[in-house]
Amino acid sequence: MLDADVVVGNRAVPGPLEGRHVVVTGGSRGLGEQVVRLLLAQGAIVSTCGRNADRLDALNASVQQDGLPALFTRSLDVTDSEALEGFVDAAAAERGGLHGVVACAGGAAGRSLGESTAQDWTTTWELNAGHSARLTAAALPHLRAAGGGAVVVIASISGWKPGPQAQYGAAKAAQIHLVSSLARELGPDNIRVNAVSPGSMLIPGKRWDRMRTEDPAAYERFLDEFPARSLVSPVEVAEVVTFLLSDRARGISGANVPVDRAQNAPTPGGY
Repeated sequence: MLDADVVVGNRAVPGPLEGRHVVVTGGSRGLGEQVVRLLLAQGAIVSTCGRNADRLDALNASVQQDGLPALFTRSLDVTDSEALEGFVDAAAAERGGLHGVVACAGGAAGRSLGESTAQDWTTTWELNAGHSARLTAAALPHLRAAGGGAVVVIASISGWKPGPQAQYGAAKAAQIHLVSSLARELGPDNIRVNAVSPGSMLIPGKRWDRMRTEDPAAYERFLDEFPARSLVSPVEVAEVVTFLLSDRARGISGANVPVDRAQNAPTPGGY
């Protein structure tokens, strides 16, 4: 993790995102929280949203206790387009413009094809591809006003490595295509658009962490999907996200960057 100011010789050099305002959806926990914390550590100004107001308040208190700047936060559902657009506009007004966005919120509804409803497919689409598109559209006038910027969409290796459930993989594949298309469309505005596709991440209290403690034998079998027998950490993914937002990645647009430790199947029940 880079500090906001790095000492080179006898002088402090600003962090790679110093003074840039970035909006992150789904930033109250898991990968989103790690992205928020690393952006702040690299000098960025950060706004984030999530469903749970208490988690957002706890995160804001925590980063300030760590000596980092306060966040602009708002509790909302990213599938509510009016609320999402209002948040982006309010964040840009509050923080004096906008230079980047990270579509980190996501998820899935339903189970197998026969057990899933049409609404499950719609919900999964809206949580992933739909929200990513609307976030980018809401940010577009602010990024243009800033002379350009960067968009990072959190997709998944499930977008091209088949596994259950199909609605989730299809929505993630759509995000990857969305990025490649928008990179061409928004390139003339000096806006870069990229995707980061995490593999299975070991997040405290989440699915794989629970498997590790509740079913160690199944977890050991799952490790066979990783050549190094180690899942990805959220910090490793966040480091790639912050790199793509910075000028160090100024030549990269339209890319999908896997961060998966060369994982094979995306789930223990992968095909």
